[in-house]
Amino acid sequence: MVAITSRFGSAIRAESTATGPTGRAVLSRLEAVHDAELVRRFVGADEDAFVEIVARYRGKMLSIGYRHLGNHADAEEIAQDTFILAHRGLARFRGDSSLATWLYRIACNLSHNRRKYYICRRRHVTLPLDCSFDDDNRATFSDLIASDAPNPAREATTREFSDLVAACTERLGTLQRDILMRRNGLNQSYGDIARGLGISIGTVKSRIGRARKNLRALVAESYPTSAPGDSTFDWFESMRSCGRVNAASI
Repeated sequence: MVAITSRFGSAIRAESTATGPTGRAVLSRLEAVHDAELVRRFVGADEDAFVEIVARYRGKMLSIGYRHLGNHADAEEIAQDTFILAHRGLARFRGDSSLATWLYRIACNLSHNRRKYYICRRRHVTLPLDCSFDDDNRATFSDLIASDAPNPAREATTREFSDLVAACTERLGTLQRDILMRRNGLNQSYGDIARGLGISIGTVKSRIGRARKNLRALVAESYPTSAPGDSTFDWFESMRSCGRVNAASI
């Protein structure tokens, strides 16, 4: 099964540089075949297949949520809820449409429902805190409120750092990348991970610890001025209130 998946993945990468309608059509067919194989593996109790599905489509689900709701916090929740529902219902997936289309519909329905919920509570007519008082007074409502939220420059830096962490994660070995995806991407408990991999909880904790240590080392290579004893957590400031960064991911 691994060899089959690898072959599909190689074929998709080979076609990814193709241009024109023909190239896109071939790529679309290859991706559909690859997705069908992932679904078949998941139905056969291969949890690794679902981890790969999340990795393949999380970015698209985030984009759908952001396009409908306009903020990153809601988009993150839409993406997470999409994969929760997909995990529960994938065994009943009949294949009448592609996996991508099926996930797209779930994300859109969740986004529409949340938007309707907000409209019913007139959230859509509220003004953002960065809205100015009027054309002559450029002060904003947020200027009247004491806040510990980071400034835009800090937020941009944090987003860049989050992108760096994602890139460094891709450089980890398959096993370490997989166990971090289960723990941080899917938010699985140690017990769930242990059952999925067929190992003890102690082994799960040990592997996660090693994976995070290696990830920190890779990230530190891009910050040569940091002291050896610095904690990666010190490079973040708390963003929980605006739902942008989860420092526990590393």
